[in-house]
Amino acid sequence: MPGTIFTFYSYKGGVGRSFTLANIAVLLARWGHRVLCLDWDLEAPGLSDYFRPRLPARPSGGVVDLVDDFRHGRFKPEAHVQRLADVGVLDFLAAGSEESGYVGQVQEIDWDRLYDDGFGEYLERCREQWIARYDFVLIDSRTGISDIGGICTAHLPDHLVLLFTANRQSILGAMEAARRADVARNGLPFDRARLTVLPVLSRFDNREEYDRSEAWRRIVVDETTELYRTWLDQAVEPETMSRHLTLPYVSYWSFGEQLPVLSEKTPSADQIGFALETVAAVIACRLDRTDLLAENRDAYVAAVRASRQEFKHELRVSIPRPLVGTADELVTALKKQGVRVVKSLSGDRSLLARAEDDARHLCLLVDGKVSRWQAAEVELFLHRTLGQDRRVIPVLTAGTDAAGLPGYVGNLRYLRLGGSRGLDGVARDLAGQLKGFTPLVDADDEADLASVLGQARGSRLRPSRWDLVDELVAALQSAVGGGDSARTRDLAADLAVAVKPRFPDGRDHHPAPPKVRQSIDWLLRTLDARAQSTTKPNHRRDHG
Repeated sequence: MPGTIFTFYSYKGGVGRSFTLANIAVLLARWGHRVLCLDWDLEAPGLSDYFRPRLPARPSGGVVDLVDDFRHGRFKPEAHVQRLADVGVLDFLAAGSEESGYVGQVQEIDWDRLYDDGFGEYLERCREQWIARYDFVLIDSRTGISDIGGICTAHLPDHLVLLFTANRQSILGAMEAARRADVARNGLPFDRARLTVLPVLSRFDNREEYDRSEAWRRIVVDETTELYRTWLDQAVEPETMSRHLTLPYVSYWSFGEQLPVLSEKTPSADQIGFALETVAAVIACRLDRTDLLAENRDAYVAAVRASRQEFKHELRVSIPRPLVGTADELVTALKKQGVRVVKSLSGDRSLLARAEDDARHLCLLVDGKVSRWQAAEVELFLHRTLGQDRRVIPVLTAGTDAAGLPGYVGNLRYLRLGGSRGLDGVARDLAGQLKGFTPLVDADDEADLASVLGQARGSRLRPSRWDLVDELVAALQSAVGGGDSARTRDLAADLAVAVKPRFPDGRDHHPAPPKVRQSIDWLLRTLDARAQSTTKPNHRRDHG
C-alpha cells in the first residue's frame, strides 16, 4: 500500500503544531512504521529542535534545496534526509541548512514563477518517491495563508491535521484555511481524492473553570462539525470524536522542545502522552475504524500499537478443558509442521492482563459449542486486531454443527476434525493457511471480484464517483485480507453498481486516479497469487 501524507497546519502560532507532529512521528516510528518528517515552515523552522538530540549532525540542507535541485535539473529528494537514532525508521528533511546563507535562500524563492516553470510536476515526482518509500509523510506547514501554505495544504497532502486553540480567531482562521485548501485542491492538474481534515483542539485546559471549558468545547464542535462528515463513522457523534482529538495543556511540557512520548511509556488518561497516542492511532488508521475508537479507546490504540509487532507465536490454540489431550496432540502435530504455536486453556486469566497479544492468529478448538471463555477470548482478540493480517480459524470436532455456532465463528471458514481426517491432516491445513497456500476467499468470489475490478480500472467516472470507488476498494482490501467472503461479495456488488456507466456523453468523466489504480492493482495481484497457490499439492482445504 502506498504511503499517506499528512500536513499539520495551524492558522496561528502557539498551538503546539510542531510539538504534536514531532511526538506523533516518534510514536508511529516506534510502532513499526516508516516515517518521513518535512519542516516546510521555511520562515520559522523549528522541528529540528525536537529531533536534535537524535540527529547524526546539524542539518546541512533541506526543503529549500529541493528548489535549488529543480533549478539545476537534479532529482535527489533524498539527498538531505537524516535518520534519527533509536526510534525506528524516522527520517527528517529539515527546512534547510542552519548556516547563515539559509535566510537568503528563502528570500530568493518566487513560488509563482517556480510553478510556471514546472516546479509542481517536480514536487509531484518527489511526492511519488516519498509515498513509495514511507508509510507516513508528516509535513510541518507554516501558519497563516500563503503560497507555501498552499503547497502544504492543497498540493501535497492526503489529509490535513488542523490544530487550533479554544478561541474564535484560531478556530475560524483554521476553518477558512481548510476551505481554501479544498478549493485550491480542486484546481490542481493532478489526480487527488477529496482532502479530509482532522480537527485537533490543542492546549485545552479543563481542569479549572469546568463549565467554561465545556461551553467552549460545544463551540468547537459546532464550528468544526462539517469536517467530520467525509470520514467519521456514522454511528459516532462529532462531540465524541472531538474529545478523543483533544490535546490537554500541561505546563511541564510547555518549556523547551520536548518529546513526552519517549518518557511516558504507558501514560495514564491525565497525561499528554495518552492524548498524543490517540491522535497518532487515528492517523495510523488513516482516519478509519473510528467506531472502534468510540467503543474502546484503549483497545483501539493497543491494536494499532501491535499492528507491526513481531509475534512470539504464529498461532494460539484455544481449548475447552475436555479437549486438553486432543489439543496437546494438535500442538505437537503443528510443531512438526514448523508452526510456532502456544495453547491457552479456558480460564487462563493471564491473557486478560496483557496489553498486547503474543500470537498472530487464534485457532478455536470447538466441541459442540463455543464456551463462554472462548467467546471472551475471541472478543479480546478482535479488539486487538485492527488493519492487520490476523485471523480466527475454527477447528470443529466431528459432532459440532457449524450452523448452530454464533455468527462470529459459524460464518468463518473452518476445518473439520474427525472421521478419516486426523490431527495430522488438520495441522497440515492449518500450517498451509498460515503460510498463505490456501485462498481465504472462495474461488468463485475471487473470479467475480477480479472481473469487477478490471471493469473499474478501465472506467471513466466523475470525481465524486471515484471517491466512492476509492472507499469500496479500500474496504475490499480489508475484506479480502481478512478472508471475509460474505463481505467481499457485498462489496463487489456495490462496486459493480458504482462503476456502471450512467451518462453516455461522458462529460466531466475521468480515468481512475493513481491511488485507486494502485489499490485495484494490489487487489488483482493478491487474487492472482491466491489463485496460483490453490494449484499447489497437499494444501487443499476441508470445507466441513
